[in-house]
Amino acid sequence: MKQALFGKTLDQLKTIVTDLHLPVYTSRQIAGWLYQKHVTDIDEMTNLSKKARQLLEEKHEVGLTSPVNVQTSADGTKKYLFEADGHYIEAAYIPERKRHTLCVSSQAGCKMNCLFCMTGKQGFQGNLTANQILNQVRSIPEHDQLTNLVYMGMGEPMDNLEAVLQSLEVLTSDWGYGWSPKRITVSTIGIVPAMKKFMETSRCHLAVSLHSPFEEEREALMPVSKKYSIKDILDEIRKHDPGRQRRISFEYIVFKGLNDTPRHVKELARILNGIRCRINLIRFHQIPDTDLQTTDEQRLLEFKEELNTKGITTTIRASRGQDIDAACGLLSTKELSKKNS
Repeated sequence: MKQALFGKTLDQLKTIVTDLHLPVYTSRQIAGWLYQKHVTDIDEMTNLSKKARQLLEEKHEVGLTSPVNVQTSADGTKKYLFEADGHYIEAAYIPERKRHTLCVSSQAGCKMNCLFCMTGKQGFQGNLTANQILNQVRSIPEHDQLTNLVYMGMGEPMDNLEAVLQSLEVLTSDWGYGWSPKRITVSTIGIVPAMKKFMETSRCHLAVSLHSPFEEEREALMPVSKKYSIKDILDEIRKHDPGRQRRISFEYIVFKGLNDTPRHVKELARILNGIRCRINLIRFHQIPDTDLQTTDEQRLLEFKEELNTKGITTTIRASRGQDIDAACGLLSTKELSKKNS
């Protein structure tokens, strides 16, 4: 089986060309073809000698794969389906007037088993490689229109940190796509050791799934919270001076009667004091086998204003692609996997 070149860092490409006894500068030429000239075949790398291309083709390929399906929402959102090592993953393309965002997956399924998320209910099938993460970006028809990227699809990015960091290196390096880190947001439920390494090695934005300021409530919603407390997460964020390095946001799905009370507003203001951040309020989208309910629109607006009054910049995220199960918490390939097993 041939090894994919797409998704490799410059250092990894240097190792490949060195092993083939090719000049080291060949690695930067290959990177240019992969990430800037968007070739799909090694033979298209025309500034490499014919011998060099033949040596590469013996054990390597570009390694791009097209989506196997696409669904289009009434609001213009598109959900792309990809196959990865016999499993299926989804990426959501969200076009707006001035922004074109792609929500990418980092795992097939997820281990975290959050109460409100369909991905967690399908279980965990495997980590994606940097190639499989970046392939979601490169292989959609709208790839040249993208302005922003969010690692908020299937899986927990910090549970597959090395592949995520590798993909970020390709995206933000001058030999890669040359994106500004400010165009990229990586989410996490708060795996503290991985989050620490991410903040030390990447300047991309960070989004933390919070959903309640109270430990007991958060643990009920997100079982992994029993291992990584809210205090531990916030202490780690404070160590890295987030106001200067990156934008910190807290994702907060609003559940009726559970986490939308004045008591929650007061506690959020207390625990986030001193952290320059924003809260993104998210409507809950009903999924099977849960008693959780979405809060009504009036209370959602009131909750937002109460938080803003406390000095916390708070916005309500627009729900996109709900009719094709592309909205927050709805990505799942469980039924498709059953049909193909």
